[in-house]
Amino acid sequence: LVLDQKVLRPAALDQNVLDVELQKGDNQLLVKLVNSGGQDGLAVSALDPLARRMEALTFRLSNPLDARAETDLRAMFLAEGPVSADASTYRALAKQYADLNAAIPETYIAREADKVRPAFVLKRGQYDMPTVRVGRAIPAALGKLTDHEPKNRLGLAQWMISDRNPLVSRVYVNRIWQQHFGHGLVSTPEDFGMQGEYPINKDLLDYLAVWFKENGWSNKALHRLLLTSATFRQASFATSKKLTLDPMNRLVSRGPRYRLDAEVLRDQALYVSGLLVQKPGGKGDKPYQPEGLWEAISYPSSNTAKYVQDHGEALYRRSLYLFWKRTSPPPTMMAFDAPMREACTVKRPRTNTPLQALVTLNATSFVEAARHFAERVMKEQDDHRRLETAFRLALAREPSEGERLVLLKALDRYREQYSQRVEDAKKLLSTGEKPRDPSLDPAEHAAWTLICNTIFNLDEFLTLQ
Repeated sequence: LVLDQKVLRPAALDQNVLDVELQKGDNQLLVKLVNSGGQDGLAVSALDPLARRMEALTFRLSNPLDARAETDLRAMFLAEGPVSADASTYRALAKQYADLNAAIPETYIAREADKVRPAFVLKRGQYDMPTVRVGRAIPAALGKLTDHEPKNRLGLAQWMISDRNPLVSRVYVNRIWQQHFGHGLVSTPEDFGMQGEYPINKDLLDYLAVWFKENGWSNKALHRLLLTSATFRQASFATSKKLTLDPMNRLVSRGPRYRLDAEVLRDQALYVSGLLVQKPGGKGDKPYQPEGLWEAISYPSSNTAKYVQDHGEALYRRSLYLFWKRTSPPPTMMAFDAPMREACTVKRPRTNTPLQALVTLNATSFVEAARHFAERVMKEQDDHRRLETAFRLALAREPSEGERLVLLKALDRYREQYSQRVEDAKKLLSTGEKPRDPSLDPAEHAAWTLICNTIFNLDEFLTLQ
């Protein structure tokens, strides 16, 4: 029922106008009409809403066009005209844009103050003993700002990447060299001043710095240049003569050899096993960690008093995205000399301790990676092919005959052990949250898990060489 009205009046045109919603396809409309109080009659016509709006607007356009009429005409053209499909697309994109902006969290930024705060040279560095007032400038030994460079952060940034600055490209190139070779051309990457070390090869440092700037400050090009160089591709083997003349390999008389950083070790194990999730961005992930670490150093009311582990793919993302609590950092990272992040660190210490072996042998993330790595190599038909696949994936080479004999002998021992203690095998295979392949024999799978874990603990896997 859309209308029920009782009025005493004669029939006339357009006495009642009704809006009726019609469905797609055929529609049936039942009309009952009773006239009384005057002339009888029935007249029905379909009115197009657009036509009605156009009629009203046409009447208004007969007079001088006002702002409201112009707005209505533009809206009608966009909604019903030839560009209506584009307008719908625009509205959908505008909504997506608004939703995207609403999802981006706000952050604080730095900007110049309206009034520059005065600065002074401090006597012996004491903040309460100012002497001479100084203005904004770069170190006098490195030149001065031009008239086109404002004396603020923008001017400093422009000067830092200009051809007149000899420092930035050298410092950056030195750090990338240190990343790949284990030590920089300047062994004090944090200090290029008077107390820093003189470059071991000044000409090479100058060349790389200029090359880096001339190639558009391209990180990818710089990494490719160093990694494809004959210097980097040297063997890491050291002869007695090289050890005598270049004991610390500062002259790069042989290829680099050093233990990998904590984040790289974890990511490498995840990648080789096939577990690594390379999804970028997002919030910090909380992987496996021993219980109770946060409670020991947190206030009960703190929002980080208790560690709540993540699940799913968050357990297998790159270590770059690990959630980091500075008062209680991830223990697997700290065992391999990751910095505390209480201050910026440009050069990490490298130690080799028994605790590191306990981490790679027993930590949940490494055991789970070994278990999944075992599933990967067990797709091969026989033990020899499985061992070759494991070595190629983890070490990028074939196993030697001696390594084959030792590992195959260990494999037979593990098989015998777990065939008699199936529950122990299942317990080992339950490490971590990643479901295991139920079609694999537990004893066989556990035996290969230990073999893969052994490969993960080889010096060759833990070091760059």
